[in-house]
Amino acid sequence: MGQKKDLTGSEKSKIVRYLAEACSSLKIAKLLKRDHRTIKRFIQNSQQGRKKRVEKPRGKITAHELRKVKRAAAKMPLATSLAIFQSCNITGVPKSTRCAILRDMAKVRKAERRPPLNKTHKLKRQDWAKKYLKTDFSKVLWTDEMRVSLDGPDGWARGWIGKGQRAPVPLRRQQGGGGVLVWAGIIKGELVGPFRVEDGVKLNSQSYCQFLEDTFFKQWYRKKSASFKKNMIFMQDNAPSHVSKYSTAWLARKGLKEEKLMTWPPCSPDLNPIENLWSIIKCEIYKEGKQYTSLNSVWEAVVAAARNVDGEQIKTLTESMDGRLLSVLAKKGGYIGR
Repeated sequence: MGQKKDLTGSEKSKIVRYLAEACSSLKIAKLLKRDHRTIKRFIQNSQQGRKKRVEKPRGKITAHELRKVKRAAAKMPLATSLAIFQSCNITGVPKSTRCAILRDMAKVRKAERRPPLNKTHKLKRQDWAKKYLKTDFSKVLWTDEMRVSLDGPDGWARGWIGKGQRAPVPLRRQQGGGGVLVWAGIIKGELVGPFRVEDGVKLNSQSYCQFLEDTFFKQWYRKKSASFKKNMIFMQDNAPSHVSKYSTAWLARKGLKEEKLMTWPPCSPDLNPIENLWSIIKCEIYKEGKQYTSLNSVWEAVVAAARNVDGEQIKTLTESMDGRLLSVLAKKGGYIGR
């Protein structure tokens, strides 16, 4: 069978009919006695369809339009480049040009996840900073809980993909497929824990105190000297299970009361250095978009990542407290970042 350049109208009609009958391109070539490549080329061109004619995009915008874009970008944080330009009634500008223009006046950033601060919160943060300004923070045990999911904090990751390679397809599970609640503490250059909260346990006042008894007190605190216990200050945030009457009384019986139990200002995760430790651990366990198939595997990853955090890194975090307090006072109680 010889290869011909063009298919006739009759042959094209037959190809369409054969395709509707679920015939393969190879079978159609044999039926029409045409070269298989000719049949495949016609099918591919038919599937691609005709290209729509588009107007030539604009390459530049005027100085007046540029000023409008700048004002719109300031009024519409986290908006797309298309939304910003449409709000200015500027059309016909391709995405690459829009992004190049915006890059000179803005940055692509994620929304910051932090609780809002009102006037009362800021005043309490300032009072807290003044109260502890002369504290020896090497004696403070900073504690917190962190939840790690199987799919990571965002459920997705992005990065460079080589040419000719396909991006990996992440697993899709409702609410990250579950997760593990982790508790830990840092003091001076030492990491306490991490300890895993039993799966399915909700930390109310009773379960929180029992958890501390089984992990922190029995496995770490009881091994410390009397002088260490006398000077140590215990820090925890204002979670309901932490500051309830039950938990406060229970901690007092353990000797953690009054000046040995640090008061904590509201809405202040940026003041707790252990939050930076959580960031270090999460960056390690979720690097390259890694996901996990079981709760035990993600817990093992947390333990391994925590083991790789050296004492100097922890010491850097705990020694940052003097600077954080000064920043809070300088910003009149506002957020200081982490």
